[in-house]
Order: sequence, then structure tokens, then C-alpha cells
Amino acid sequence: MAAVPAELRRPQERPERAGGAKRPRREERPREERPREEPPAEPGYLALARGLLAGGAPALRGPAPARPAGEPAGDGAGDGDDLLGQLIRDLNEINEVPFFDVQLPYELALKIFQYLGRAELGRCAQVSRTWKILAEDEVLWYRLCQEEGYLLDMSISDQSCWKVALKNCRARECTLKYNWKNRIGAVSQLRYELGKVLCDVHSWDGVVIAGYTSGEVRLWDTRTWDYTAPILEAVPGAGGAGPRPHVSFVRINSSLAVAAHEDGTVSVWNLLLGREPIHHYQHNQRIQALALGPEGAAVATASGFEVKVETPEDRGFWQTTATFEIQKLVNFLNLVPDVAGSPVAVAAAEDIVYLLKAEDPGKILHSVYGQPVTCLDVSAHEAAFGIKTFGWLLNEPNQILLYNLETNQCLTKVGNSIGDFTCVNLHDSPPHMLVAGNKDRKCDEGSGVCPGCVPCRYRGIIYSYEFSGEQLAGDSVLPICRSSYDELTGYNYNIGLATPYDSI
Repeated sequence: MAAVPAELRRPQERPERAGGAKRPRREERPREERPREEPPAEPGYLALARGLLAGGAPALRGPAPARPAGEPAGDGAGDGDDLLGQLIRDLNEINEVPFFDVQLPYELALKIFQYLGRAELGRCAQVSRTWKILAEDEVLWYRLCQEEGYLLDMSISDQSCWKVALKNCRARECTLKYNWKNRIGAVSQLRYELGKVLCDVHSWDGVVIAGYTSGEVRLWDTRTWDYTAPILEAVPGAGGAGPRPHVSFVRINSSLAVAAHEDGTVSVWNLLLGREPIHHYQHNQRIQALALGPEGAAVATASGFEVKVETPEDRGFWQTTATFEIQKLVNFLNLVPDVAGSPVAVAAAEDIVYLLKAEDPGKILHSVYGQPVTCLDVSAHEAAFGIKTFGWLLNEPNQILLYNLETNQCLTKVGNSIGDFTCVNLHDSPPHMLVAGNKDRKCDEGSGVCPGCVPCRYRGIIYSYEFSGEQLAGDSVLPICRSSYDELTGYNYNIGLATPYDSI
């Protein structure tokens, strides 16, 4: 048998050392046991805080903090929970927020977060517990609620959680839109005594005001159906000589109710003070138009070729603020909202639109011969009105014009219809949008109609449709509310919408 070379021999086959002692294998060489140096134990409080600030989810169980001498040791089951609870309490009082590699003061971080929307705030709340506290700050959600047009008359202290308030408002609006489009809702009748003919009706935030041929003016609160409709009393001594004149127009806002009668008398009631009028004044002729601002206490009336504006002074006494002379009879009249100082009115007289200011009376905003104005509405900075073409301008369609009240320039023209525009809403429409109704029974482009209560006059009876309910009204709904709105011809059901509303 051939001898195996020494370099190919296995370790166990290597020759033994002299003396018969075997060479110990490297694997079996005894190693010296050295004490391992453990890193200093980090308090569980700091470890948990570092993990949470990094956006992770560290284990809640960790080394318990050292207990004071003499305190009995527990079983350790609630140590992690105690640490987390203490950390949350401390984070609620933080004054610095981690932003990547820097630490920002809480106020500066809040300033950055105010430029985020609902979705962005929701994503930021998932980064870490610190960002979650910041993203759910009440200031941010109050600002979002105000920007989206909800609860505008409330302050930040009126709600305990503005995030939930915004969620509820959006849910109600979604339900309202769905019910409006699918004609789902409840109908109620605001019936008056037989023999009394309804002349005019208007509504504001669920409160309906109506005027009759008997000269009476009544109120209904559709939000509380057990509420008895009061009769707003007339001017003392006005009805003693005989029957009171018919009511021509009625208007209502958050604090005032106004009625204009056939004999030129105008009565103003404060809804908070009682049924007796707080102010009344007289025109020499029949009143053609009545305007009441959405907010505030300013009343404008047009009679003959005169437009008069009445407002209360600082002590509460009403006075005539301005009087304007118009070349033609006024068809439509509106007060510009949110105006500092003297009230500003916009009046449409046949084919002329006037911008009425106390310092610049009788200024013409628009005038085109042969294009009479068919509807009018104003906002804080714009005026929108429909024009009708006939005669030598048959080649031009009926349109809605939008004017800037500061520059007196036409901003745009919308619509292209063969029918007359009968109503337009600019003040209550979403930003950069307006709603217009036409005789072809269609709602024009850009409409975002979402009425909560729609009062409708039909043969002397006021029907109120509540679209926030879940009950299908069925056969009690008038035919116009069940139609598909695609018919070109039909009867005039004299329907008046709360948003938008028209003159009926």
C-alpha cells in the first residue's frame, strides 16, 4: 500500500509528537472566559419615546423605571402601560415637534400644517404620535370647517371636536344632495284660512314668511313643527279705518322681517323683540321691488322712479340713509352684502342696471338697448343678471352676465339658451360658481343646488319639502318635483326655491 504524502494526511492521521503527547486541536483549545461589558441600560421611558418619535411601534414592555426606596415592587404587568400613559401626557404638553433632522416649536409646526387639507392631515397623523397630536389640533380643523362653508357663525370654543363636526356636516350635505337628486324627502303643508289669498312667500334658514290679501303677515318655523305661526301685527292704527291693503312683498333674514303693502307702506319687525313693528315708512306710490340684506339691518324699496334705503343708527333709531332717482321703473333690487359704511344697492330697471352708492348716486353698471334684465342677484364683489334678446338682436342668445362691482367691468358671459333666465343665485352658490334657472325648466351649467327646505306656493297653499329626511314623499309631491326636467314646455307651477330663490 502506497504511503500517503504528509501534506494530504488528515489531521487525525498526522504523526504524533515525541513523547506520545497529542497536539490539541484548535477547536478544543480552552478559551479564557472574559466578563462581557454590557451597554448601560437605557431607561424604558427614553426607549419608548425614541421609538414613538421615530414613527415606529416599539414594544411597550421594557425595563421598568427605578422605584423609590421602600416602594413595594409590583408584578410588572402594568409597567409598559404606565410608561405609555406618562409619555402621552407629556406629549400633550410638548413645545417642540420633530421635523426630520430639526426640532420646530409647536406654533411654527402648526403654521406649516395649516396649509394642508383633510387628506394630507390624515396622512400626517399616521407618521408618529407627535404628528398625530399636531394634525388633530382644533385650530386646523376649525379653519377647514370655515373654509368649506360649515358653521360659519360659530367660534372655535363652540365645538369640542371640530374634526368630528366637519365630518358630520359633510355627511349631512352628502345625504341632502342625494335626496334632492332622487326626490326623497318629506312634504308638509303650511295652510292658512280659506278665502285668504297668498300674495308672496320667502324663507331663511327654515323660517318661512308669507303675506296675504287680507294684509296679514305670518311666520312658520319648519324646524319645529309644533310651533304656532304668529301673526305679525300691522302698524298701530293702520287697520282701524277699513280693511288693510294687500301685501306686495315679504322678505326675511336672520333677525328682521319686512313686508311691503299695496298702498306703499313698509313695515319692519325684529324677530327677537316681538310681533309689533319696530319701524315703518311710506311711499307715495305702489312698491315695485323690496330688498333685505342677508345679514345686518338695511332695507331698500323701489316705488315709481325712486329707490329708498333705510337703516338704523347707532342708538337704534331708523332713518333714511339714501334716496336715488331712477330713469325707469325698477324691476329687481338687491343690497350688496358685507359692505362697510353706507349700504350699496344694485337695481335693474328694464334694460339698465344701476349701482347705487351714496357717494356716487345713479351710476350705470350696464345698459344695452333691447336687452331687458330678467333676473338679478349680487354677492360682496359681483353682480349677476340675465338678459333677454328680441327684435333686431334675434341672432344673440339669452345669457347671464357677471360684473365686477369694484371695476364696473363685465367679467364673463355664460349661458346660451332660447328661453328666458328667470332666476339666478350668486350669493349662496359655491365659490366661482353661480346657479341659474331658465324657462326651458333646466338648471344652467355650474349649478350646485342643495336646498334644505323648499317652500312652494301652489293655489294658495305653501308646501315645504324637507330633503334632509329619509321618507319618500310619494304622491303628495307636486308634479314639477317628480318631473325629469327635460321637457321644453310645461305649466308655470310658481315654485320658489330657498337656495336659489326666485320672486314669486
